[in-house]
Amino acid sequence: MRILLVNWNDRDNPHAGGAEIHLHEIFGRLVRMGHRVDLVASGWRGAAREADLDGIHVRRVGTRATFALRARPTVRSALADGKSYDVVVEDINKLPLYLPSLTTLPFCAIVPHLFGTTAFVEASWPVAAVVWAAERLIPRAYARAAFHVISNSTRDDLVARGIPAERIEVIYPGIDATWYSPDPGTPRATRPTFLYVGRLKRYKGVDIALRALALARARGVDAALDIAGTGDDRGRLERQVRQLRLERAVRFLGFVSEEEKRRLLRSAWAVVLPSPKEGWGISNVEAAACGTPALASDSPGLRETVRHGETGFVVPHGDVGLLAHRMVLLAREPALVARLGAAARAFALPLTWELAAERTAAHLERVIASRR
Repeated sequence: MRILLVNWNDRDNPHAGGAEIHLHEIFGRLVRMGHRVDLVASGWRGAAREADLDGIHVRRVGTRATFALRARPTVRSALADGKSYDVVVEDINKLPLYLPSLTTLPFCAIVPHLFGTTAFVEASWPVAAVVWAAERLIPRAYARAAFHVISNSTRDDLVARGIPAERIEVIYPGIDATWYSPDPGTPRATRPTFLYVGRLKRYKGVDIALRALALARARGVDAALDIAGTGDDRGRLERQVRQLRLERAVRFLGFVSEEEKRRLLRSAWAVVLPSPKEGWGISNVEAAACGTPALASDSPGLRETVRHGETGFVVPHGDVGLLAHRMVLLAREPALVARLGAAARAFALPLTWELAAERTAAHLERVIASRR
């Protein structure tokens, strides 16, 4: 297959995150399977205009701020300059670019998740309104597209918006279970320590974990919380730590390397992810592969990465008291942590990037064949 791929960032972009890991893990493998992939993405100051990443030829145009304006003419040019493609793939993980109108080629949209009304939790009202309105146009603007989603929750969201279920393929992301693995040389922390890994954004719900930790400590357990990641909500969270008098129980670690993240995942008693909505709880699965259970909101995306009572616990989103109860339970029962962690490892093992890539290739081939 000859694939024209469009995403806001490539994996070398300073703003790259989970969506870019997902994209490169899958499409890099498609290249190794013999397919050709060209990627149109945004650039940044000092970035090369072209690059080869994972065998994918990357063409960078504009910046994060201007990509929405630069992407469409660049895609139009790529489709008209004599190169022949079999399918166009747009990864919609920020604002949709409405690319189906530029081509009659088979088209597939990858959707990790849509923000919906959660945009109003994070962004200012005008910005959130733009995101919300842009997503509302997806059923019409992508009326002929096939969809690749990473969870049943995102599929259900699209169906509720009016997209037929038969046009949606659910393909779970993978995990490198060799890299993310238990290590006898990295035991659990001596102190019951929970871990949040991710961006520090208001909508992620880290404040819920802080309030639950304060309540758990008030019930007599010497629990702690490590927070790994960066973001514009850090100042507010640091103020909350002071208000709750958690200075000796909470550490803000900032950006951590992959090696350090793995060490933290191995030593934690559980990861905590109290977000109201995710496409897929990648931190939960990375922890699971390391043999560490998860405490997560019973919310879209996250509930698919935690088997309640088997690999961790899901808690109604925002229920601080129940989340604190689960923290206390794990802090007092190391044997339960070990049992849940072993089951979590078994849950993560079948989720491979190789399987995700194979299923993606098969789906794109069906999309191309249906257009013929």
